[in-house]
Amino acid sequence: MKHRYLNACDTKDVEVIRQCFAPGDVRIDFGPLGSFSDRDSFVDLFQRLACNDRVIDLHHGSNPEIQLESENEASARWALYYFNQDRETNATMQLGGQYRDRYRRIEGQWFIVETEFDRFSVVEREG
Repeated sequence: MKHRYLNACDTKDVEVIRQCFAPGDVRIDFGPLGSFSDRDSFVDLFQRLACNDRVIDLHHGSNPEIQLESENEASARWALYYFNQDRETNATMQLGGQYRDRYRRIEGQWFIVETEFDRFSVVEREG
């Protein structure tokens, strides 16, 4: 499910992004990007920032440590390497960090109910 989310971010498939998060109350904390208590607020921000031809995003999740806590609850830690390019200015940004997630299975489908991202490093280059 996390890979589906990261791939949807790269392809700018906002409906798949929305479907990765549980309906109703969730906790999304992406630090300087903002905190959100429902999936629609986060998807709205994503659409404004990333859903245009100017922005190229690459999200690479790796080193997953997933713990099944019960039949319907899980937690995970993921490393993230992120690359962003602005096609108009050619500015780039690379960042690395870590997600801490909680998942819940609802009616047979897994959803993200909490996600927090800690940025460890960032490198920016002007175009």
